[in-house]
Amino acid sequence: MESLVVFIFFIFGLIIGSFLNVVIYRYNTQKSFGGRSACMSCQNKLYWYELMPLISFLGLKGRCRSCKTKISIQYPLVELATGLIFALLFLKLSAQDGSAYGGQNIYNFFNLAFIATYAYYSTMFSLLIIIAAYDLRHKIIPDALSLVFGILAFLGLFFFISYSLPAQTGFYLHLPSIFEFLSGGLIALPFALFWLISRGTWMGLGDAKLAVGLGWLLGLSRALSGLVVAFWSGAIIGLFLIIFSKKYGMKSEIPFAPFLVLGALLAFLFELHLFAF
Repeated sequence: MESLVVFIFFIFGLIIGSFLNVVIYRYNTQKSFGGRSACMSCQNKLYWYELMPLISFLGLKGRCRSCKTKISIQYPLVELATGLIFALLFLKLSAQDGSAYGGQNIYNFFNLAFIATYAYYSTMFSLLIIIAAYDLRHKIIPDALSLVFGILAFLGLFFFISYSLPAQTGFYLHLPSIFEFLSGGLIALPFALFWLISRGTWMGLGDAKLAVGLGWLLGLSRALSGLVVAFWSGAIIGLFLIIFSKKYGMKSEIPFAPFLVLGALLAFLFELHLFAF
């Protein structure tokens, strides 16, 4: 039974991931997020069987049915990532102790506490997927997306508990502590200093703005653990690209938001607490 439910959440994530691709490609353009999708090259409208998440890309062998232009690998990767994240979020939240949801069985989908918790975190990580993919494409983190993410993360301080050790993540209406309020600024401070000292050559200010929301979303311990993962993964992949790719050199700009998102995701899902607070 559990495997079937996980699969349903995975399929749901694939569908949401397809919409996230639309947002990523059309954000800051003249195109609306509604209307029928079309090939980016020949502008031919896509039929329903060309819009099936992941399956259509595989069936079409990664090329447009009309003009045979290669379809960006971003489409299936974003869909697959979203599907996996949605499934993993369900597994994490369903494994929480019952007290996090008022002692109720979370398999009862009429449990509003579980629905609210899942909806909140799936929304937050969907935003992070958009930010990471957009940064990869354009090497910039839109201020509007960071602002929305930060506002939702701040509001989450009042409605979700996710800071205790051992951590429990669930719906819990409460007044945050001063420590929770400060977590966003404390996480963003190093990025802001890097940006200020280097005048933007080491780190973009957009990373600092994103880090504020990450601090509020994860709490200080998990956020710092996520930063460790982000810096180490960024350093390893950056070094790999410099050595093995002709497109990158020592002065190449490598977007850091994807690594921040990866670190945040791993810290949240697997409760990374490298620094106990």
